[in-house]
Amino acid sequence: MRQTQSLFRRFLKVHFLFIFLPPIVLIFFSAFIGFANHGEQLNTLNLFYFTLLLFCFIMVAFVVISWLFFLRLRRRLTCLQEAMSFSANHNSFPEPISVQSDRMDELDQLGGSFNWMIQQLEDSRKRENEEELLRHRLIANLSHDLRTPLTILRGHITRLNKESISVEGQSSLTEINHTITRVGELMDDLLSYTLLTSGKYPFEPASIDIGRLVRASVAAWYPAFEEKEFQFDVDLPTEETFYWEADPKWMTRVLDNLFQNILRHAAEGKYANIVVDVEKELIMVADRGPGMDNSSYEGGAGIGLSTSNYMLSKMKLKAEYNSNEKGMSVAIGRA
Repeated sequence: MRQTQSLFRRFLKVHFLFIFLPPIVLIFFSAFIGFANHGEQLNTLNLFYFTLLLFCFIMVAFVVISWLFFLRLRRRLTCLQEAMSFSANHNSFPEPISVQSDRMDELDQLGGSFNWMIQQLEDSRKRENEEELLRHRLIANLSHDLRTPLTILRGHITRLNKESISVEGQSSLTEINHTITRVGELMDDLLSYTLLTSGKYPFEPASIDIGRLVRASVAAWYPAFEEKEFQFDVDLPTEETFYWEADPKWMTRVLDNLFQNILRHAAEGKYANIVVDVEKELIMVADRGPGMDNSSYEGGAGIGLSTSNYMLSKMKLKAEYNSNEKGMSVAIGRA
């Protein structure tokens, strides 16, 4: 962008004219024409008053012109500042500001650069949204297309189970069937996470009784833990509770994910501990499995934990994980 006129240079020109032009005119007038009052020279007192008046005029003109200049400069800077702070107040890109191309001083150049930056950010966001949409479509199509071969494989396994095969072969078929089931569950988790991050799952926050919600979730999962012969240690107060502003469906989904991970990856510990701390307003879930450092846990629970963390962040909550070789504990509280 080429600079055609300097704001500071224009300011100096105007002040030079109003400060130096009157004395120059006075000198020129006194030198070539002179001052006369009915044919007589002006006395020294009149000349002093005239000089003082001229000096006062110069000072007043300097102050007025400076005030007008800086007032106009302040207005332009205020407009630019309001445009720049628009995105912080409205969570969006500001509108481009008007620029006078015929003047093109330093502030107009700054405004032009600001408009160019806005255009670049809008183009970048547009490309990001297009890539995000493409990724969501790819994951959704991939999840759908993989279901057909998995269903075919499960059908062949069912047929082979009816044949006379060795004990080792039967064990292999069981493991294959379990792997197919796990792959299907992972695809469901991936699809759920994709739909969640793309805004397909509605978020409906409400004031919910956390004690009641956790009790209902534990009651729903209790038969599954009992079937696996888990030691189920719970501390759920019935008379005291606390409330969070959250989506009850999302909160139930987070607890379901935690309980499901215990059954999948911490079954060897045969222990689950669920506590609702009313005083600290915390939900604590612990197990005695191999911990998150275990490769099985890392590979299987990553998508589910990502989904849970995303839901919690949207509800202004957080989960703190503590994992070692003796097990893992999760504490859910306010962010």
